[in-house]
Order: sequence, then structure tokens, then C-alpha cells
Amino acid sequence: MRGIMSRIKWLSAALLFSCIFFSGMLVEVLFSGDGQNTPFPGAALAQSHEAGESLPDVVERVVPAVVYIQSKTIIKQRELADSPMSRDPRFRRFFEDFFKHYNMPREREQQYLGSGVIVGEDGYILTNNHLVQNAEEIEVILPDKRQFDAKVVGTDPRSDVAVLKIDSEGLPVVPLGSSEELRLGQTVLAIGYPYAVGQTVTRGIVSALGRSLDLVDYEDFIQTDAAINPGNSGGALINTRGELVGINTAIYSKSGGNQGIGFAIPIELARQIMDSIIEHGRVIRGYVGVVPQDVNPDMKDFFGLEDANGVLLSHVAEDSPADRAGLKRGDVVVRFNGRQVKTSDEFRRYAAEAGPGIKVKVEIIRDGKNKEIEIRMGEHPADEPAIDERDIEDRNPVFLGVGLETLADDHRQALNIPSKVKGVIITQIDRSTSAEKAGLKRGDVLVEVNRKRITDISDFRDVLDSTRSDKVLLLVYRGGNYFYVAISE
Repeated sequence: MRGIMSRIKWLSAALLFSCIFFSGMLVEVLFSGDGQNTPFPGAALAQSHEAGESLPDVVERVVPAVVYIQSKTIIKQRELADSPMSRDPRFRRFFEDFFKHYNMPREREQQYLGSGVIVGEDGYILTNNHLVQNAEEIEVILPDKRQFDAKVVGTDPRSDVAVLKIDSEGLPVVPLGSSEELRLGQTVLAIGYPYAVGQTVTRGIVSALGRSLDLVDYEDFIQTDAAINPGNSGGALINTRGELVGINTAIYSKSGGNQGIGFAIPIELARQIMDSIIEHGRVIRGYVGVVPQDVNPDMKDFFGLEDANGVLLSHVAEDSPADRAGLKRGDVVVRFNGRQVKTSDEFRRYAAEAGPGIKVKVEIIRDGKNKEIEIRMGEHPADEPAIDERDIEDRNPVFLGVGLETLADDHRQALNIPSKVKGVIITQIDRSTSAEKAGLKRGDVLVEVNRKRITDISDFRDVLDSTRSDKVLLLVYRGGNYFYVAISE
């Protein structure tokens, strides 16, 4: 019996030693690594990679610079009577005064709630354009309860970026990081004010990079599963070092709430827009003068390509920087100033980032052969100062509720508008306005106003100023056809 007990004690000791030994090996495997690619998920969350800070320390350092934004917009609308009398000119003649009174512009207040990020100690704030565009009043509330009236330094609807300024000094800021260094699976934090319940921090990972949603003209979205809800727009997406890597912008949702698919504007893109707005008062982008399209596998053999990467030029505008440099329809761009080009979105972004007057080298494939061409960039014509709806209304009330832009290559590509058509394109048209009642639509191109040719927003303004009237005759291009439209107030 004593021998048996001795063997049992020995086996128990050996088993205990083995458990301790192997558990030690397991702990070593789980926690080993260089601090950046550790296989243990919790290790990446426990500390900031460089500073050795805990995640709560990082959050506490950043949240004072993420602010709550309230904006108010006054919307004017015409509510036209819809009755047999209103449509019958015989009755309308007798009740003209009544209908004139009934059709007076009415106003309603639209409020938007969202978030913003302080990026300058002197009061500069990054947020989304859709929160503040055409706002009459903007109020910024800091986490410490201080409230400021903000002014709009500039907005860019083409990227959904806006820059605000509040009158204060020594403000807390979020340092700018690099979205180009982001990797799939990397931990990120979203900070903002969802549903106006108060400042909220959510955690997730980078789910995808370079996403395009066709929401705005310039897209390169970071996708994350960090919870983002209405009200998070304009807020911060930060890395575990507490650096700003994106501006939260959109969610994909069938319910209106978070479903684990959120999108943020990369900070490189937002920073470029912000710098241009602060320095020049508007966004200045580079212009090539081509219509790019993605290459699919069925096309590659026709153009002598080894794979489906690159961007096919389906149109080269006459006397554009591309035309003067020798680019042709059918060329396939594979590199832009040393950067590989895989999609048309990438091409547009790289071209926009290259400022006017800068010389860039473009590598193309033409008839199966590689060739390098140097282009001197121009300025994108669509980035002229936009004409404001209130400016249009002041010049002629017929255009109340109509948004217009100079027709550009991006519009031509999206709507298949030929290069010979020049004018201004309708980008917005409110319901129950004179223009909408006359049959005008988004995407219509105005090529003449009161029998005078126009080519851009500047021409449009000049014609309205020289022919002030409560009636306007327009020549409109739509879907390959021209037609006249007469509008009266």
C-alpha cells in the first residue's frame, strides 16, 4: 500500500509540474510579439503601441477635443394650391390676389445634430459638409460645456468635408495621424455624439479600405465595425495612439442604426481639403481633362493588358492638360506620379491632390506598349466658387430652390453628356418650385438663358444680372435632346 501511495504522489507531482510547464509555454506564446502584430487580441487593446499608454488613458486625452455641433437652416418653400380653380386660368384670373398670397414663400427651420473634431488650438474644427451646408446658425458645444458660435471657413460638397472656426485659444486638439498606414484588422475608436445622448466612445477594427459608395465625387472611405449611429457624423475615428485617422461620415443600415458597417473619410483627404480651404478660401484641385473608367477582365485583351488593373481613358477633353500632353482615348493609365493606379476613383483622387501648375509623370499602356508622359496639371473647373441658392434667388426669384454647378467631366461621365455640350448643370431642385413645375430636373444642363449662350457659372450670373425679369427662357439639354423651357415666378 505504501508503494502504491508513493507512486500516486509521484504521478501527481509530475502532472502538476507538466501543467505549470505547458501553461507557462501557452502564456509565453499568447503574449509574445513585437507589440504591433501580437496574436493575442487583448494585448493590442491594453496599451497604445508607441507611448505605452492604456486605452482609457488615450481616450481621456482625446475626448476633450471632440465636440457637439448643432446647426440650423432656414428652408423656403412654395406650397401651391392644388385644386380645379388653381389650374383653371378662368378662375385664377378672378382669384389672382388670393393665389398670389397663398403662394408666398414660406419658411421652416431644419436642425442638424452631429459631431466635430478640434484640430487647431486656435479653434479650427473638421466636420462633415452635410451638417453645416447653408446653415444660418452653427453652435459648437465642448465636453466641458463651453458653447461657441461657429463660422464656416469653407465647405466641400464633393468630399463632404467642412472646416469651422470658433473664437478661442489654447483649445484641446486631436493630433493628425496617417490613414495610409492603416491595416485591415487594426483597432480603431469612434468618438462622437450619436442620437444626441452625449459623447460616446465605441471600439472596432478597420474592416476595409478604399471603399466607394457613390455618395460624393471624391471617395476613399475607411470601413469600420466600430458602432457609428446618426449623430456620429463629423466625429473622430482614432487609432490606439490617439491620432485622428478619419472623419466619421456614413453608415450602411436598413434600420437607421448601427449594423457594424460604418464609413470614415481618410484624414489625408480631409487634411488636404482643410489646408486648401484655410489657405485659399476654397478647394483647389488638379485637373487632367479626361474621363476615366475601370478596366474589366473582358477588356484587357483588346488593349494589350496583362491584367485588369489600370484606368481606361474613354474621353480626352479638347485643349485640356491631357490633350496638350498627348494622351489619347484608349490609353490605359497604370501609374500616376509614381503611384500605382487600379481604379478610376484612385485616378480622380490622385489627380485632385496634384495642384494646378504641377508637372506629373503618367505611365500608360498604348497598343500593348508602356509609355511615360509628362502632364502640367490644370485647375478643376468644377471647383470654382459655387453659386449659392440664396445668391441665385437674389438675382432672380425664378431660380428659388435650384442648385447649379459648372458642367464638368465628372458630370459628363456620370450622365453621358458629350464634350460639345457646355453650360451649367442642375444639381438640386426643390419640389413645388417654379423650376420644378416647369419640368426641370436634376441633371438638366442649361446652355442658354434668355437666348444668350452660357458656358459656366460666371456667365450664368452675368446673364441674370443683365436681364432681371420675372420670366426666363432657357435652352435645356437632356438625354441627347435640346428643348426650350419658359419659367415665370
